[in-house]
Amino acid sequence: MLQQVLGAVVVVCCLGLVYFAMAAKVVKQYERGVLFRLGRLAGDTRAPGLTLVIPFVDRLHKVNMQIVTLPIPAQEGITRDNVTVRVDAVVYFRVVDAASALVKVEDYKFAVSQMAQTSLRSIIGKSDLDDLLSNREKLNQGLELMIDSPAVGWGVQVDRVEIKDVSLPDAMKRSMARQAEADRERRARIINADAELQASRKLAEAAQQMSDTPAALQLRLLQTVMAVSAEKNSTLVLPIPVELLRFLERGGGTAGPDGDAGQRGAAALAEQPAPNGDGTASHG
Repeated sequence: MLQQVLGAVVVVCCLGLVYFAMAAKVVKQYERGVLFRLGRLAGDTRAPGLTLVIPFVDRLHKVNMQIVTLPIPAQEGITRDNVTVRVDAVVYFRVVDAASALVKVEDYKFAVSQMAQTSLRSIIGKSDLDDLLSNREKLNQGLELMIDSPAVGWGVQVDRVEIKDVSLPDAMKRSMARQAEADRERRARIINADAELQASRKLAEAAQQMSDTPAALQLRLLQTVMAVSAEKNSTLVLPIPVELLRFLERGGGTAGPDGDAGQRGAAALAEQPAPNGDGTASHG
């Protein structure tokens, strides 16, 4: 009799362990449990930890609440300025309502993927090529709004949408390269023209100053002679400006009664041989 009682106790314990094993469910920290009892949604979502269900009656579905990174395949479209491009992107979203994600949509990941693809094609057709290349932040915000609006009803929240790459046809790449090269050449010509204008203004100011002060022209001529004579030249050709001749004539008029000293000084300066590198003078 005692053995029968012990056997019954052992059987009950075994059945209890089996029942507990079938009824006990563990929900992880990043998950939420959605309980269906006889096919109907029962109660609130189950928090992380150990939860018990009725075997063969309840079914517990675990929903991942982590942020999901979903790449969007490259979509081909025509921009508003009639350029064919291929654009791919990535969507970051997460489930905020586990029950809605299971009940209101069959596969929320596939639904978000399809919505992202259609939204990306739509945003391509509404944008110019320059916006796709340089104003991506605004397009990302537009994509996020287009995807998040229907996803809210599925218990899904879109955190961020990023356009990854914009592929252009080879002909368009060559055209853009030529355009950039032409723009750089245009800027270079403008800079050179501006430099020439500034240099001409400075030369005009210098010429005006020298015309007002003939002595400055003489000093400049002497500096030029010194600079040229420093090179190893065998012949020195030196033009004599009319202003310098007039200056020499005025200076020579005080040196002699006949006024020929200025002309003789100018002729002597013109016939002055250029020194060689070794200190000797040579004539052309």
